[in-house]
Amino acid sequence: MGAQRTLAVVLATLVLLSAMSCAKRHVGHEASNQTLTDRRPFLATHEGRWIGNAISYGPHRDGQRPGQVDPTREQIREDLKILLKHWNMLRVYGSEGPAEILLEVIRADAADMKVVLGVWIAPEENRDDQGAVTERFPDARRANQAQVDAAVRLAAEYPGIVRAICVGNETQVFWSAHRSPADILIRHVRRVRASTIVPVSVADDFNFWNKPESHAVAAEIDFMMLHAHPAWNGQLLDEAMDWTKNVVQNIQKAHPSVPVVLAETGWATQRHTEGEQAQLIKGALGEEEQRIFYDRATAWARETKTPMFYFEAFDENWKGGDHPNEVEKHWGLYHADRTPKLALKAPRK
Repeated sequence: MGAQRTLAVVLATLVLLSAMSCAKRHVGHEASNQTLTDRRPFLATHEGRWIGNAISYGPHRDGQRPGQVDPTREQIREDLKILLKHWNMLRVYGSEGPAEILLEVIRADAADMKVVLGVWIAPEENRDDQGAVTERFPDARRANQAQVDAAVRLAAEYPGIVRAICVGNETQVFWSAHRSPADILIRHVRRVRASTIVPVSVADDFNFWNKPESHAVAAEIDFMMLHAHPAWNGQLLDEAMDWTKNVVQNIQKAHPSVPVVLAETGWATQRHTEGEQAQLIKGALGEEEQRIFYDRATAWARETKTPMFYFEAFDENWKGGDHPNEVEKHWGLYHADRTPKLALKAPRK
């Protein structure tokens, strides 16, 4: 088994090096023309099966959080067994730590799971209104580089599992707490795309992709990962799915040459009575409401063959503020203790 794995890695590396050589010959052309003429397809099928009803996966449990305490291998294996009951493709948001363990477990267990690997991009500098740099963050720059390096390496080592790489998550939308200058994001996108053969994307909110400045980023990617959360945008439950469909259609019209994947949508089960969530979220939240939205969203994705990563698998209590009702803690289809909420208590076809 060890020799076979080594041979597979060597062969994958040779293929990757060949692809990198070809890709590098095109980097300068893409930089000047700001367009891709050879977009790599994002496949939401496997062996003829539709796997486009996918899931967003944050692996950290109670008492854990990114950059501090990570889940164990056995905890990730436990999560994978749960996820495989409903999904065959998942999205993670970073490329270090738990992401590599996840890929190792998938291969070791011969699990039928594909992965969209994230590259977390943190702000490397601040700029004033004229674009002059006012502050640099060298630690963030090094961390971003490490994320890129890890994603490129893992895509080469797990060619049958890593389906795509997503560089950056909500780094461009105006309300982001970790906004990054677009040229820095594009630099990382180009490096990943020139160094791998899988399709490369960027994930952001619809309220960035609907702006003129989004076209510079869209021109660099193979497909677009779109976030559209009806609850955060004041939609009532009965309006939520129509609103989501319209957002997807409008963004696709704005970027007709870039395939759109619905990379986040969902319905939380609880919220706090203070702050932005109390002001912006108008629809009723709860397990029954989540069940209704989940059923409608997955039925639409299946019928239209629109790839969708539902947000999200498990509640993440490390997110948001200290209050236990903070909405960011309650998007999961499972509670943080891995017991299912109403949407998944009944078997799904």
